[in-house]
Amino acid sequence: MDKIDFRAERKDLYAPGSAQFSVVDVPRFEFFAVDGEGDPNTSAGYSAAVEALYAVSFAAKFASKRVFGRDYVVAPLEGLWTSSPLSFTAGAKGDWQWTMLMRQPDWLTAEVREHALETAHTKRLAAASLVRFLVLTEGPSVQILHVGGYDDEAPTIARLHGEFLPANGYVENGPHHEVYLSDPRRVEAAKLTTILRQPVRAA
Repeated sequence: MDKIDFRAERKDLYAPGSAQFSVVDVPRFEFFAVDGEGDPNTSAGYSAAVEALYAVSFAAKFASKRVFGRDYVVAPLEGLWTSSPLSFTAGAKGDWQWTMLMRQPDWLTAEVREHALETAHTKRLAAASLVRFLVLTEGPSVQILHVGGYDDEAPTIARLHGEFLPANGYVENGPHHEVYLSDPRRVEAAKLTTILRQPVRAA
């Protein structure tokens, strides 16, 4: 059974450069999602959300193999940050509002998704009941690869909103989006790789 890797299929979306911003068109994707707020470094709700998303996503993967005979690499964790860009550059983490995401293949049926959610419930995970299904089409977006700790993203985010968008005739068209390509439990902060993405439209 071949294993599909979403990142390898769409390198334009999952392997941007780190030297300059690039404009991409992000199509319709399906996700499991959990909403929350607060500092991700200290919030119990954030940790519970991530734990639940991984549990549901792996349950969906195993169901896909069993039901459809299709295997895939579980997609990286992602996050939509619905606070203003100023809150990021100011480091006001307690005010942050977020939706954590994990992309799912589009061939999963509603029945398979429900089975995955029920599997998480049986594990009595704190945030299992908060997991929801989300369809997202971001369209035109500006992105760049950030190498380093999460706390070091602020200058790049400020440059994106304060320089690149106005200089190229864009305005925001959705929340700040991050794709976490590295596992912070296994990779030191200086070597973390994160895609910083901002949906846009013409000004």
